[in-house]
Amino acid sequence: MLLTGITVAAAIVAVVFYVLAAPALWMALLVFVGAWLGLALLAFLFLVAICALVDMEKEQTEDSKFYRTVMTLYINAVRTVAIRLHAEGLEKIPTEGRFVLVCNHLSLPDPVLLLHAFPKSELAFITKQENQSMFLIGKLMHKILCQPINRENDREALKTILKCIQLIKEDKANIAVFPEGYCSLDGKLHPFRAGVFKIAQKTEVPIVVCTIKNTQRVFGNLRKLKKTDIDLHLVDVIPAEELKGKTTVEISNRVYEMMIADMGEEFRYTEN
Repeated sequence: MLLTGITVAAAIVAVVFYVLAAPALWMALLVFVGAWLGLALLAFLFLVAICALVDMEKEQTEDSKFYRTVMTLYINAVRTVAIRLHAEGLEKIPTEGRFVLVCNHLSLPDPVLLLHAFPKSELAFITKQENQSMFLIGKLMHKILCQPINRENDREALKTILKCIQLIKEDKANIAVFPEGYCSLDGKLHPFRAGVFKIAQKTEVPIVVCTIKNTQRVFGNLRKLKKTDIDLHLVDVIPAEELKGKTTVEISNRVYEMMIADMGEEFRYTEN
């Protein structure tokens, strides 16, 4: 009987405490959520403000350390919320001289992950022309020397290749390319556009070969408040000496086979 009375009393005390404390707990939770939302809004408005200062009609001739630093901070924040990155082989990143980085292409987050994995490499991407008009992203890419390419006009595309060659020769950036030219909608490694390998060939710099998996799932998982596991492999580095005397097609085929060896034969694209 005594134990029963103590149990009932304890239950009453717990209920009274909950009733009295609940408003305070909810208020604390609301303040916490409100503070985070406020910080997110301020961060967004700051990004809008600095992008409003970017003149897309003015040629960007130097890498902007300020805009690159801002991008790094925001990318780190996004990665913390949305991505678990499993990176291998990054110890092979060249620490002296410039290079050309090539990677398969699955989704919009691919450049973001590569910028995160290569924070000191001053990557400038060859990007489709349409990305220039993307809200905020186009202006940020412009400031870090990313080069738009017309994928439907070979003469205009060559101008972009020549510009990238110039950037490397003038020691202004490392060039990152997705040689497939488009995002792979089926996840397979599609045939490469060999012309981009002229950049490494003409500048006599090494090619850093990477593969990436699962980035096409990031946005779907984010809607479910779920993190995505991303595999990023630096497969190997092809020394500049091994590119001499090779055609761009031969270089392209070698890189393709290196990627397939890392990803697996099931990722090889074959026409039906």
